[in-house]
Amino acid sequence: MLNRSPVIVVLGHVDHGKTTLLDYIRHTNKTDKEIGGITQSIGAFDIELPIKGYHTNKITFIDTPGHEAFTQLRARGAEVADMAILIVDANDSVMPQTKESLYHIKQANIPYIVALNKIDLPGANAEKTKKDLMKSGVMFEGMGGEVPTVEISAKKGTGVKELLEMILFMASMKDLKYSPENDLKAYIIESRIEKAGISITAIVKDGILKVSDTIYAGDLIAKVKALFNDLGENLSIVVPSSPCVILGFSKLPEVGIEITNKLQKKIEKPADEGIVVPTEKFDLGAFFKDKEKDKLKLILKVDSQGSLDALVDSLGKSANFDIILSSVGEVNKSDIFLAKVSKAIVIGFSTIVPKAVTDLAIQEKVVIKTYSLIYQLLEELDEVSDLIKEKEMTKRQLKGEAKVLANFIIDKEKIAGIHVIKGKLNVNDNIELWRNDKQMGKAKIVSLKTRARTIPEIKKDMEGGIVFYPELDFNIGDMVKSYSI
Repeated sequence: MLNRSPVIVVLGHVDHGKTTLLDYIRHTNKTDKEIGGITQSIGAFDIELPIKGYHTNKITFIDTPGHEAFTQLRARGAEVADMAILIVDANDSVMPQTKESLYHIKQANIPYIVALNKIDLPGANAEKTKKDLMKSGVMFEGMGGEVPTVEISAKKGTGVKELLEMILFMASMKDLKYSPENDLKAYIIESRIEKAGISITAIVKDGILKVSDTIYAGDLIAKVKALFNDLGENLSIVVPSSPCVILGFSKLPEVGIEITNKLQKKIEKPADEGIVVPTEKFDLGAFFKDKEKDKLKLILKVDSQGSLDALVDSLGKSANFDIILSSVGEVNKSDIFLAKVSKAIVIGFSTIVPKAVTDLAIQEKVVIKTYSLIYQLLEELDEVSDLIKEKEMTKRQLKGEAKVLANFIIDKEKIAGIHVIKGKLNVNDNIELWRNDKQMGKAKIVSLKTRARTIPEIKKDMEGGIVFYPELDFNIGDMVKSYSI
């Protein structure tokens, strides 16, 4: 196995310095071989640093900054990036797209570095920005977490060298490897039609790509006619983590598709598989088909901060919803890609859904629901919550059920005298207390007694006493139920 360099994506709020940082890194670390000092924009570039002591001194950057492009790749199944840089303006602090970028990083489950940018400006406040980020769930090194932070000026280059060295250090910790003997695995990050024909930019993640290779991308097949790097130089071979331009396709492949050197078996999918975009009520039958869901994941896009706060507060009280993203503004393409990757639905309240976004949602089989009245939104999601509860109940099997016959206190312990009518109850069982078909509480059985003896279980038709923790306010006639899943 050989070491490979890390592939990095830069995410953050608009105007916080993503493009400026990438431009600075590229133009201060490329070699003199660049023709006229100008490189081609192919969607990715790599650099080589004069730093020793790590597994590699090379880094590849995806040069399509922004979480929308990153999530679009992931929505196609392309796990391109090994690490991320979250760039945050130390003057503006946390902004809506900062939070969105964090969601995307966490969904991708990759390590990241926080780059506090514009630190040279008079209004910069690194400590306040870090505190704001911590409120959004960023756990920094030295503060109970593992996320490193570097203060930079992307415009002047201050701190950029330290940022790059931090990337090399973290990459060494990940111990990124590849084998030249493995099958080719590469991902398309850009595709375009040019005068010379169709060219695609890809990043190789494993195996080796060579001129004259026969390669496959989805349903497409191509013979590699030429390979180029971002300097426009001809390549005969491309190793993992290296970006390249490939010529040879006769049709335009989709961004995010995996390239292999093995013909992939096509898997036929039923016509009705996946999530549909309903026009009226949620089609839960379609949404939950063949999926194990305990919670409904939501992406909330709302017209105002006040409405957003109210919705998050209301929906957050239900254990059946998981709000993975909430922000003010119109529904955008990035929301659709995130919904696809995380298997969520998009909820829009009094906000705009552009036609292009609706078309994308239909293409990607993502549910969008829009509302103008808050009570309608809450009523419909309450119905969904009830259906999820029903679904969860059908997955459980009743282990034991008992009826409360007496209520007495011994040595200051509140004990329920019960008669087991189904199955059995054991010490340490998690139980539910039911009264007239309504759940009154949950607890654990910490002690079982019969005729003053402590026992580990009580079976059907036996009577005994139960001590609960925490104590429950039970009545004679209540039912105690224990479930196994």
